[in-house]
Amino acid sequence: MKNITEFIKKHKLFSALIILAIIIVLVAIFAPYIVPYNPYKGDLKNAFQAPNGEHLFGTDKLGRDVLSRVIYGTRVSLSASLILVALIFFIGTAAGILAGYFGGIVNTVIMRISDMMISFPGMVLAIAMAGIMGASIKNAVIAIMIVSWTKYARLARSLVLKICEEDYIHAARVTGCKTIHIITRYLLPNILPTLVITATTDIGTMILELAGLSFLGFGAQAPAAEWGLMLNEGRAYLLNCPWLMVFPGLAICIVVIIFNLIGDNLRDILDVRQETSESKAS
Repeated sequence: MKNITEFIKKHKLFSALIILAIIIVLVAIFAPYIVPYNPYKGDLKNAFQAPNGEHLFGTDKLGRDVLSRVIYGTRVSLSASLILVALIFFIGTAAGILAGYFGGIVNTVIMRISDMMISFPGMVLAIAMAGIMGASIKNAVIAIMIVSWTKYARLARSLVLKICEEDYIHAARVTGCKTIHIITRYLLPNILPTLVITATTDIGTMILELAGLSFLGFGAQAPAAEWGLMLNEGRAYLLNCPWLMVFPGLAICIVVIIFNLIGDNLRDILDVRQETSESKAS
């Protein structure tokens, strides 16, 4: 408990951001119990109501409460982005470790596939993939996963190649340590901090990309309460009913900023070289 208190005092901004992230996750988990109205139930008599005491964020073209849909959209957008980041993290990291540690034909095959994927603009390729598979939030996750794992693979590979030149890796090989032991005991602990920082920052990026696909019609489909889809539905009424785009847009901005700041602060905390230089300077 004392260590936690000291950590919070030392990293106040990071602790505040973590609390905000926890609140966002709790909103996503308990969305069905928080929403004031059914986010999918419409009432045409209440269509296009401006924000008021009864509907704080107003209503949309079908009379659905925008606040309820924004809250429920947290569940859809955040869960999809977390699943996506987890998939590209594990697939990319595994591929990068295999390529960097074993080299040879394994490295050649993985890196050539990676080069082929990054030779196309990522979002354009994701749109093409989603268009081929059909518009849905599931297919949007798969499409972005296919084009995004390469960053983790190349990053993990470069870290592994650097670590494999260290003396303790050579010593472990000479003493007969098994490959799985070297990977789990020596490689993973050294590459995970950098990869975790990248994954944390990518949560916001993936929320934006999923919202972008939904906005373009390749992601979530009506009547799903998803932020990108809500922006798409509200763009036709931007001049007369701006709240239809303002509140989903603010939700995206707030969540993306929070997770990006968490990633930046986590990088500062886990950056051993920075801590070392600071201690030497003091």
